[in-house]
Amino acid sequence: MTAESSDGTFRYSFYAGLILTFIVGLWLTRLWGAENQVRLHSEDLLHQLEERDPAGAGDFLAANYRDDWGDDRQLMINRLRLTLRQFSSLTITAKETRIELGSAAATWSARIEIAGSGSELAPQAVAEINRLTARFELRWEKQSWKPWEWKLTQVRNSELQLPAEGY
Repeated sequence: MTAESSDGTFRYSFYAGLILTFIVGLWLTRLWGAENQVRLHSEDLLHQLEERDPAGAGDFLAANYRDDWGDDRQLMINRLRLTLRQFSSLTITAKETRIELGSAAATWSARIEIAGSGSELAPQAVAEINRLTARFELRWEKQSWKPWEWKLTQVRNSELQLPAEGY
């Protein structure tokens, strides 16, 4: 093996490594971008709700969570526990999703439709959610320097009425 061929091999290996590093960097930038993280977190939250897993859904809630219905983090988890147990099956469909980005916060919004079966309260819940024309708004805030660490701090829907008592 000559010195020239070993220089050529090194050069090709160097350029191949450089191109691979660039491609991985682009992929991570896209994966860890704020818009993508908010979209993924919102989809994962809806999936936890479909799985009827209030603890899994609760993992997305920030310690300072507050919503339009007066719920803090623990009260929302309790509401989810009581509501989700009414369903034996649940499908959640988000339509017309939008994401608005701020510096360290973002809002994901969509019209939500649900389908499901379960106790006698399940059809009432399905009808109540599906009658809403206002979009659900999920406000996410970045919690640290880690690009994937977003938590839900607020849920809004101007039309949805939830009872303050009974939970």
